[in-house]
Amino acid sequence: MDAFFSTPLETRLARHLTESPEQAALTLFHSVAAEVPAYRDFLKREEIDPGRIQTSADFQTLPLLTKQNYMTVYPLPQRCRGEKLHDCEMIAVSSGSTGTPLFWPRSLRHELDVSFRFEQIFRDAFQADRRPTLAVICFALGTWVGGMYTAACCRYLAQKGYPITLVTPGNNKSEIFRVIETLGPHFEQVVLAGYPPFIKEVIDHGIAQGIDWKRYRIRMVFAGEVFSEEWRTLVCERVGSSDPVHDTASLYGTADAGVMGNETPISITLRRFFATHPSAARKRFGESRLPTLVQYDPLSRFFEVTPEGTLIVTGDNGVPLIRYHIADKGGVVPYETMLRFVKENGGDSLTDLRGVYPLPFVYLFGRADFTVSYYGANIYPENVTVGLEQAPIKQWVTGKFVLQVQETETKDKRFSVAVELLPGITGDEEKRQAIAASIQRELLRLNSEFAHYVPAARQRPEVTLKPSGDPDYFPIGVKHRYTRK
Repeated sequence: MDAFFSTPLETRLARHLTESPEQAALTLFHSVAAEVPAYRDFLKREEIDPGRIQTSADFQTLPLLTKQNYMTVYPLPQRCRGEKLHDCEMIAVSSGSTGTPLFWPRSLRHELDVSFRFEQIFRDAFQADRRPTLAVICFALGTWVGGMYTAACCRYLAQKGYPITLVTPGNNKSEIFRVIETLGPHFEQVVLAGYPPFIKEVIDHGIAQGIDWKRYRIRMVFAGEVFSEEWRTLVCERVGSSDPVHDTASLYGTADAGVMGNETPISITLRRFFATHPSAARKRFGESRLPTLVQYDPLSRFFEVTPEGTLIVTGDNGVPLIRYHIADKGGVVPYETMLRFVKENGGDSLTDLRGVYPLPFVYLFGRADFTVSYYGANIYPENVTVGLEQAPIKQWVTGKFVLQVQETETKDKRFSVAVELLPGITGDEEKRQAIAASIQRELLRLNSEFAHYVPAARQRPEVTLKPSGDPDYFPIGVKHRYTRK
């Protein structure tokens, strides 16, 4: 705690310039091999002598940890240092989206490490070091990682001297509205922290109830989902923000590895460049969809990439992770490499930005199983999202949808999209056709596979319009899935 409270953010984020991230990962490996019974046994089973792992090249020969070969094989206490689960004060539960939910312990020191990610956002983007700030935690509160972790880190910032006051209504919209309208006027700005589709729901329902969001100088922290830059612009417009680069930030975090990276003004600026230059995005990231792009501290979380293009992370947690395969499709780009690429591809100079640090970038896409295949083309939810965020369509829809490829009676393939309407909006044929045309137009612009593989006569999706909260497609209180097989 003393180190957290006394270490300036700039000092913390400059460590990797004088300390080797590779050496730090090696040091963590040796401590885990000595102190964690499960990992010690795992290495023995793999016939690996920890004493022979002395270089970065040696480190890269270590087998990957997965949920299947490690987390579900050993009891939870054995995966903790000294087999002492009680040394960790908090336990989170993973969502179970890839299988059986697992338990992930953490201690105060793990939260303080992550708090530097929040400090980057609150200080450099939101200037919460000088503006009295109400932080409203809109993540679900309970055993899930987002709500309690975010609340804890915001509180540590307040104890570090930031004029931040937090309130925890969770994902209860009526309570969120009540605390904002009652408490918001007493602060210079209000930060909404939550899952992106839910934050948009809060904003849209608030407008329907007559809330004037502009009064509160809204800032937003997101986590848990890839979204488009059109979506970011849209939610900013609805709360009266004209500066998406400094008024929003997304976190890259999981229950197992904690917060591994965060958006910064420079990463958002670069992502907005790629959003308007899809050919450059395909060249840099290798896909026809825009990934989340964040910066990370390589001494806190050490990233590698498999030959298949999925991410590996090493970092200290209640269950320490050594070359853990987190199964997110993505990659790593050094800071100077990224800036040089953008400049060579027509990007503007990056001026007038706060909080610029020479930290490496990590990018990640949504999971591959959230795509649908149509005439051999992978259709990504991220592509369809952009079609729903064009005027005037964005005034009709919530942004939620479900993609399906169905077989007709004649055994032809049909690409369909069920779209959720905003509360109070009724669907009609004119809206349906406008939405279908917009989705087709953006797919042709962004997805070269779709443009070249799908016959022109089959490119227009069949759109159905569903009321807000439709129980079959958009049930309330359930984490939304954008595809249906």
